[in-house]
Amino acid sequence: MSRVVGHDDLLLVTLDTLRFDVAAELAEAGRLPNLAPHLPGGRWEERHAPGSFTYASHQAMFAGFLPTPAAPGPHPRLFAARFEGSESTADGTFVFDTPDLVSGLAEAGYRTVCIGGVGFFNKRGALGSVLPGMFQESHWAPEFGVASPTSFESQVARAEEVVAELPAEQRLFLFVNVPSLHQPNWFHLPGATRAAGDSRETHAAALEYVDRHIGRLFAAASSRRRCFTIVCSDHGTAYGDDGWSGHRLGHESVWTVPYAHFFLEPGAP
Repeated sequence: MSRVVGHDDLLLVTLDTLRFDVAAELAEAGRLPNLAPHLPGGRWEERHAPGSFTYASHQAMFAGFLPTPAAPGPHPRLFAARFEGSESTADGTFVFDTPDLVSGLAEAGYRTVCIGGVGFFNKRGALGSVLPGMFQESHWAPEFGVASPTSFESQVARAEEVVAELPAEQRLFLFVNVPSLHQPNWFHLPGATRAAGDSRETHAAALEYVDRHIGRLFAAASSRRRCFTIVCSDHGTAYGDDGWSGHRLGHESVWTVPYAHFFLEPGAP
């Protein structure tokens, strides 16, 4: 990353609340035709989330603590604040001297842009302004939120506008928080009802919805130059697993998340 930063554009996509098992099942079953070709070996990497809910996890990720490989470490990190004694900072790590990665990339010459989704990015109050406030430019609208059945395609349209307005020479760090997997997600499964609520099946349908539109986001992000891309979940959620429901709790369905990083080449599908 010490060679990537300053040369390539950067895209970070958090598929908010996406469970690892559902993501892995859909990739293996061929139900992610747009995402799966970009996953190394066509498979998601199993990792552990740095937090059990959106705010905590994104605060950690923006400090350089991305989801950790689900195997004994230490694991070298892509990004890290300069910190004496860090065992996960390696020769290839992009090291920043600012309090967070976003401002570190801005200091390196990047235009930092946030396109928010869930409530922690809606800028409707002080708490919802903390995370987007890290960026030079941030976007949120009701059509991007969790209650919108067309949230992700609306976000993608805004991302296309952002990229189109940038000078060609300007490096970009684009962050998109995708709310479609978060509850409520029942409306992504044909025949499902509000009364029946959300389930693993509606969660899976929401991921298929995201897959149908993510190609446009990838095309926009790589339209000007090569783009280093991270797609991951910030935490999972429980649907009655061992009696647990929701997240902000310490269950395997919450801590285990899908992760992938890869390069998008200009003009590639």
